This record gives sequence, structure tokens and C-alpha cells, in this order.
Amino acid sequence: MIYQVSYVVIGGKHAGTIMNQKERPEVGDRIKFAGEAFEIIEVLEIIPPRGDFAYLHATCKPVKE
Repeated sequence: MIYQVSYVVIGGKHAGTIMNQKERPEVGDRIKFAGEAFEIIEVLEIIPPRGDFAYLHATCKPVKE
């Protein structure tokens, strides 16, 4: 399964990103993009999976490493 994930950062100081991943993101996971680290605080399914693709929305917050 390939997960297409739309990451939105709370606080509006970062534009977020869209990434394809082989593993489903979970609440509490940490991810890096744009040279910064973020913690996932919510994961929602945008639409039901289609074939080998799942479409998710993840809300995250900046964290210090």
C-alpha cells in the first residue's frame, strides 16, 4: 500500500507538504520535512483507499530535536 499523506502544520508558520509513504503515519510519530521535525497529532482518511493507494490527512506540530 502507498499512502499519499497531506501534512498540515498547526500554527500557520509552515506551509506543510504532501508525501508518498510506504508506511501509514500514526499519532505520536515524528517526521522531518523542509529541514524541520514535526510530531503527528491527528491522522484522518480523506477518501477510502483505491487499489494500492490510500489518501490521508495528518495534522502535526513542530518539535525540537
